Amino acid sequence: MITKPIHALVLSGALLTGLALTGCAHGYGYYNAYVGPPAPYAVGPVGYAPAPGYVWVDGFWDRRDGRWAWAQGYWARPPRQHAHWERPRWERHGNGWRFHQGRWR
Repeated sequence: MITKPIHALVLSGALLTGLALTGCAHGYGYYNAYVGPPAPYAVGPVGYAPAPGYVWVDGFWDRRDGRWAWAQGYWARPPRQHAHWERPRWERHGNGWRFHQGRWR
């Protein structure tokens, strides 16, 4: 009977630690990988903006569950007038790669 609360406490501690580490990695707008990303997909037709004022946000290679996954591009409305989208990018960093998240500037 005593082990059940201990298991819950250990599980809660592991969950909180994982959330804290995830927040640290993404809080600064980048995260690391040891293997570089594949070549980006060629840009194809994106169609028409759904309404005036929308801009196309390009797709990019992302890491999901330890694998490379293509994040599709999409149409977005800038958060403020004169804002422009800074594309996400992977850069060499030491023995690995660092991902810088896209953002509005």
